[in-house]
Amino acid sequence: MPVTIYHNPKCSKPRQTLALMQEKGVEPEIVEYLQTPPSAAELKEILGMLGLGPRDILRAKEAKEEGIDADLDGDQLIAAIVAHPRALERPIVVTDSRAAVGRPPENVLEII
Repeated sequence: MPVTIYHNPKCSKPRQTLALMQEKGVEPEIVEYLQTPPSAAELKEILGMLGLGPRDILRAKEAKEEGIDADLDGDQLIAAIVAHPRALERPIVVTDSRAAVGRPPENVLEII
């Protein structure tokens, strides 16, 4: 089963989540989302797997720093996250049909 982690190596939770996955024998594809952010379509698909809306994966402090308007609607907010990936909650782990936010890192154990 292919597994992808949207990862920021400078952030502790993604590092902890990656280490936990590797301890369980899972070597995911690592996407450093600050360099390669998901497209709007990919983000919509991930949100569908998470069962969440775009506001649920928005980091409030980073969104404010990036000038993202909190009143944006769904598609506008997705576009803002794609344009400013620093505002994306991290890490997000995705399999072929499921996704989980690694906060706490143990959340990903349900899908791998």
